Amino acid sequence: MNKRKYSVITGSGKYLPSIKVKNSHFLDSEFYNVDGHKNPKTTEHIVATLQKITEIEERRFIEDDYVTSDLAFLAAKEAIASANMDPETLDYIIVAHNFGDVRKETARLDMVPTLAARVKHKLKIANPYTVAYDLPFGCPGWIQGMIQADYFIRSGDAKKILVIGAETLSRISDPHDMDSMIYSDGAGAVILEMREAEEAVGCLAHVSRSDTLAHANLLSMGPSYNPSYPDNALFIKMEGRKIYEYALNTVPQTLKEAIDKAGLGLTDIKKILIHQANAKMDYSILSRFFAQYGIDDVPSGIMPMTISKLGNNSVATVPILYDMVIKGEMEGQAIHSGDHILFASVGAGMNINVMIYKLP
Repeated sequence: MNKRKYSVITGSGKYLPSIKVKNSHFLDSEFYNVDGHKNPKTTEHIVATLQKITEIEERRFIEDDYVTSDLAFLAAKEAIASANMDPETLDYIIVAHNFGDVRKETARLDMVPTLAARVKHKLKIANPYTVAYDLPFGCPGWIQGMIQADYFIRSGDAKKILVIGAETLSRISDPHDMDSMIYSDGAGAVILEMREAEEAVGCLAHVSRSDTLAHANLLSMGPSYNPSYPDNALFIKMEGRKIYEYALNTVPQTLKEAIDKAGLGLTDIKKILIHQANAKMDYSILSRFFAQYGIDDVPSGIMPMTISKLGNNSVATVPILYDMVIKGEMEGQAIHSGDHILFASVGAGMNINVMIYKLP
């Protein structure tokens, strides 16, 4: 048989900020509704309800003297060490994020130069042909970076690519919006390398979609719900119920499309690593996904969850989850050679993507 080019993960890393923020942190908050009026429910009730729905007990917030590119750099360093490679041999550095470097004292978005260029600088890479660029694609940005990297490798244009997902949502969340309790900070990274093999391995198939006609503004930037804030102060805003409905109506079928595209069946999938946005939503997506195959009982442990302790750090959730599982840092969770993994995410755009990956 003839050998073909495949994209294989050879190393991974993450950075989890040291600041742990428990739900009790928000008990002194003053929450407002979208109409600018103070939420009539007690803060204790709001916090308890959010924990029940999302399962978030605590989250990580970035240290005061760090910015997003710092987190991306630290995750990248660990991934490079894990792959035992020379960073000068990288063909691309792709950094998925959405808000750039947001400094604590200004809360302004800073994207010039690109975060990828900043990471390359911090890594002290001199090679001018290590191309560094950013990818803003909502929460599915890291998976989209993996998809682009896979195309580069299979085309023969690249052999080694660093793909990073990094975000600091805590710095662009409205303290008077109860959704701010969901957000967190962090970074995850992998090294994707070309491997020639007779049998398919690594990235097998992927599917992406963008639904912008009716769903473009379900996640957007807007003023604080507190009318005393100046209008030029913008924060991340989301229509939670509509996002929930959109995800349940579109993600399960997209998961199946990717499995069909890879020529696999549901029983071939050993783990589902999905964006950690809302535990209730993820469980519902999983249930509807299995229902497409006529299965009511979802296998225990097939979908590892980090949201209870790490919150929703956007593009970083999936690579962090992968790094924790592959390194045996999650009790009762493991993946082995030959296992098929399903990576999936949904977020601003609205965008969805899925990638099927076979461990070497």
